[in-house]
Amino acid sequence: MLFQVGGQGDRPTFFEMAAAQQLPSSLRAALTYSLGVLALRRPFLHKVLDYEDEFFAFLMLILETHSLRTTDASFAESLYGLRRRAVNIKVKKDNTRSDSGDRISHSGLEKHQKVLSVAFLVVLPYFKSKMHSIYNKEREARLRASLWGDGDERYDDADYLDGGSSSVVSTSGSDVGESVGAILKKKIQKVICACYPWLHAGNEGLSFAYQLLYLLDATGFYSLGLHALGIHVCRATGQELMDTSSKISKIRSRERERLRGPPWLKAVQGALLSCTYTVLDYAQTGLIAAVFFFKMMEWWYQSAEERMSAPTVYPPPPPPPPPKIAKEGIPLPPDRAMCPLCSQKRANPSVLAVSGFVFCYACIFKYVSQYKRCPVTLLPATVDQIRRLFHDV
Repeated sequence: MLFQVGGQGDRPTFFEMAAAQQLPSSLRAALTYSLGVLALRRPFLHKVLDYEDEFFAFLMLILETHSLRTTDASFAESLYGLRRRAVNIKVKKDNTRSDSGDRISHSGLEKHQKVLSVAFLVVLPYFKSKMHSIYNKEREARLRASLWGDGDERYDDADYLDGGSSSVVSTSGSDVGESVGAILKKKIQKVICACYPWLHAGNEGLSFAYQLLYLLDATGFYSLGLHALGIHVCRATGQELMDTSSKISKIRSRERERLRGPPWLKAVQGALLSCTYTVLDYAQTGLIAAVFFFKMMEWWYQSAEERMSAPTVYPPPPPPPPPKIAKEGIPLPPDRAMCPLCSQKRANPSVLAVSGFVFCYACIFKYVSQYKRCPVTLLPATVDQIRRLFHDV
């Protein structure tokens, strides 16, 4: 399965490189979503979700190793018709001229470059994901502790109260034994929480700088990892794409020839190799199909949810009519800052909820306690409907 974006020359476009870089994260999201849906019917899959980082790292280790071995490219790069080439800078000197220039040539990957490529593609993202999860958990724990206090101390106090003096003696040995590991774990978490934001910011800044330089055609390296390995990502020629299948068949036949042992053992080992290669071939196609299926379903449900949850804009409702002043009620003073009951400037202003008029707290409390109504509108009221105001106009 191959995807190619338009462009000329052997240098990939920025969009090809960006698509190849984002494919593993899309693949992980598709697998996590699929396993989450299947786990509703098969609870044993929750164990796989509990070790999501390890599961995905193991899967990508197999795919990246197989892809680099057979196509000299990562799993995502091979799908876009890209290949990794080692950079060889040769100094070109002309005898007839005094000036000299550098010429960049490409060659196949060496074994150590393939091993380091797997480390950059699998191992480093795994540690980054683990550090990110530890940082998030520690930040949530600190936020929870700042809001509700340290929960561990409350549990310890409860254990002491429930267990009595005997429990203190019995658990003291285990606490001492576990204290070393717990203290070391807390120290590691603190170091990660202190260093991870700076490491993450530095990594993102360097990635952005390299991508910007690559977009401006100022460098041939798309990322810092490729620059450290001395590798350029180039477009595969048509002949290389045609020779890929023959190269894979040669590698597999060479591995079958290396089998040692009796004929029946060679047959069993050959069958296992064939099954392994078949599973790998189907896995590559199936994973890419899963990515596209996930993206399509994400778009479908997101668009449907947006249509269903789109708020209908209605005009604001008109304000409620002001309360009517009763003829037998107390008239309102001309100054809004004065209390209708004592005709003085309000002290401790309080509003009566049934009418909305503001009085002195002492005046309205005394009046409502005696007459059970609002003095202006004569609506029934109780002292529970008096609300204190802390800011008066």
